[in-house]
Amino acid sequence: MEQILAEAAQSGDINALYDLLRQDPTLLDKYVEPSFVDTPANLAAAAGSTHFAIEVLRLKPPFRTKLNPDGYGPLDLALRSGKTGTVKRLVKHDPELIRVKGREGFTPLHYVAEVGDAELLAEFLEACPESTEDLTIRGETAVHIAVRNMNVRALQVLLSWLERNDGERILNWTDENGDTALHIAASTNNFEARNLFPNFFSFTLIN
Repeated sequence: MEQILAEAAQSGDINALYDLLRQDPTLLDKYVEPSFVDTPANLAAAAGSTHFAIEVLRLKPPFRTKLNPDGYGPLDLALRSGKTGTVKRLVKHDPELIRVKGREGFTPLHYVAEVGDAELLAEFLEACPESTEDLTIRGETAVHIAVRNMNVRALQVLLSWLERNDGERILNWTDENGDTALHIAASTNNFEARNLFPNFFSFTLIN
């Protein structure tokens, strides 16, 4: 039955979902206990089956933070599969999905900063402002990630948003090595990134 459910999730067949639930009302409960599992929501999100993913997340809210064996949640999987339409609908359904920490503490916000998707980055920031405070296991903010990956456009979006929303506090945060994002830009001679930082923020560069 789980295989049939997986196929329904990937094809987006909501009618099949309810046919299976009529046969076994506890079917979705079987995905709750395992620490890491491909839930129907994860499978649907990765396949771009938007409505199916949202329906399952509505029925089983705990699935929003359930990671698959690779360490990715539903929004992460939609992102990494290039299902932009699904990503946007999932965020509209539940903006807190942006804060779900997956592998190495990366959130979907960290991921879009890493790959430099400026459009989604801007949408994520507006949908869930608190996501800027989330850190990876290395103590990195999304700003650190954008600088390390030399994604100037993503950095522009982040700095512009932070400028309008009390950004000094976050821009002064350091990673596990004690580095701010500006220090990383300076130490790697990333002058294009360094020059983007607003002059009115107070930073201390560590030599």
